[in-house]
Amino acid sequence: MDNEIQLISDGDGLAVIGNPRDVERFLASKGLLSLSEDLGLPGLGPVLRAAAAVARAGSEMAAHSGRWVKLTEESAAAVKKFGLRESSRTGLSTGVIKGNKGQIGGFVEIVKGSGAFLTNPAMLAGAAGLMAQLARQHEMNEIKRYLATIDSKVDAVIRTQNNAELARVLAAGLDIQAAMTVREQTGRVDETTWSTVQNRTHTITDALAWALLQLHALAERAESKTTIGDLAKVAEAAEPEARKMLAVLARCFELQDAIDVLRLDRVLDASPDELDGHRLALNAVRQDRRERISRETEHLMARLDAAAGTANSKVLLHSTTSRAVVGSINRVGIAVDDFHRPLGIECGRRALEATRWWDAARDPRQLKTAAAEAGGRALAAASVAGVAGVASLGVLVLAKKGDEESE
Repeated sequence: MDNEIQLISDGDGLAVIGNPRDVERFLASKGLLSLSEDLGLPGLGPVLRAAAAVARAGSEMAAHSGRWVKLTEESAAAVKKFGLRESSRTGLSTGVIKGNKGQIGGFVEIVKGSGAFLTNPAMLAGAAGLMAQLARQHEMNEIKRYLATIDSKVDAVIRTQNNAELARVLAAGLDIQAAMTVREQTGRVDETTWSTVQNRTHTITDALAWALLQLHALAERAESKTTIGDLAKVAEAAEPEARKMLAVLARCFELQDAIDVLRLDRVLDASPDELDGHRLALNAVRQDRRERISRETEHLMARLDAAAGTANSKVLLHSTTSRAVVGSINRVGIAVDDFHRPLGIECGRRALEATRWWDAARDPRQLKTAAAEAGGRALAAASVAGVAGVASLGVLVLAKKGDEESE
């Protein structure tokens, strides 16, 4: 029916299905047409063969066009206004929107009744499977751009690690890329192609777990240091080490996304009636993987930020070194945020500020810390001597400058 479109949202993306002209006009009216891509409805051939009313379903699909757009915070808010109906069983939100007076821009409310895709469980499951694949491919592209931006030779990083399981990631990556190439050229994943990659998941998850352990160890090293010299060494080493592990994690996430795409294609081809169950299971595993990574990176930054706080408390005697520690840790924070974005993990950390020397000189806690470290009576007296004490403290800091340079 003209001026009627069917919407399907899975939280990651939005599928718009209907007459090709109506679909394009609707997306254009929302400023989303240029961001959308073809949903790939012809790929639902196996679903149609498994459906009861094959002829009717096939004719309905032939009359429809489908486009998919990745949901952003803004577009998700716009979709919410449509009032789509959410299903707890499928995790999908669906609805039919009808235009007013022939204008696609007038698609503003849900109407009673459902379109062909929404009333046919097999076709709805198939469309949701295609949406899940597009979401994975979009994420893979984002990860590739991230790795290119940081100029990290992730395979070179993997080669330098003395870890047999991690080394297998290189071979897994070659097999997975070959399978994706076959999929692109043939439009399907046959049993032979799937057999080359189906057991690679363990390789990827083992490597991912290893990289998370390295980040955890880095966090523990930062937590165990208290002297300014040790903090400076840990902070300086943290940035390159964290970047390497984040690159490994990104590569593992990219490869797992590719395996998910291949798995969904294989299920669609071999057991289309099981597609919805596989999609939901893969979504749950993917979310768990994202949460594990988020927990570990948050743990790392919490420990590093605490280390920066310790360095900031020792400014009077170690101003240059304290600034260096805070700067290194802020750069790790930027690296973590850059890594989070393509994975859809919220970035909320605020950069820390290095305490200025004159501000520290007016802080009784800084004076007390410096007095405890220096152990000198003159410094202890400076803590209660006001402006004159600050001047005396300045003399002491100058005397300590040589010590700081040697740290």
